[in-house]
Amino acid sequence: MDDGHERPFEHLHDTEVDAKACKRAAVTTEAESWLGTPYHHMGRVKYAGTDCLMMLAEIYEAAGIVPHIEVPFYSPDWHLHRDAERYLEGIMRYAREIEGPPQAGDVALFKFGRCFAHGAIVVEWPRLIHAWHSAGVLYANAQQPQLAGRPVRFFDPFV
Repeated sequence: MDDGHERPFEHLHDTEVDAKACKRAAVTTEAESWLGTPYHHMGRVKYAGTDCLMMLAEIYEAAGIVPHIEVPFYSPDWHLHRDAERYLEGIMRYAREIEGPPQAGDVALFKFGRCFAHGAIVVEWPRLIHAWHSAGVLYANAQQPQLAGRPVRFFDPFV
């Protein structure tokens, strides 16, 4: 709109949007580079082994979104025997919850057992990249049987 008034900082909004889009692209590109990595509880080494939590920590660190995160030991079935939302609390330290639909690079956190205990990176909702216990890191569709119907929460780590 040209009303004769100068807007010297109007371009800054576009710059912020472009920077966020670049960060989102960096996350999804890094996530795609993990495809085929075998599943390994608490592993955090690309091509060698990872689980869904450590995969998120490593990808967001490699993309420059979060610092290195030291994760305390957790048993593979912790979410089946406890009500403490450990995974959810950890995610909330580094990302803000959003309503959705999520955008590329956001986190989708699904409820398994008694807690929100399975994280994935959104490529383009409902397409995800996640580490699955019997298959390793792969693409998934949140509307397919393993994930469909489960409570899910979304998080934006680009704040």
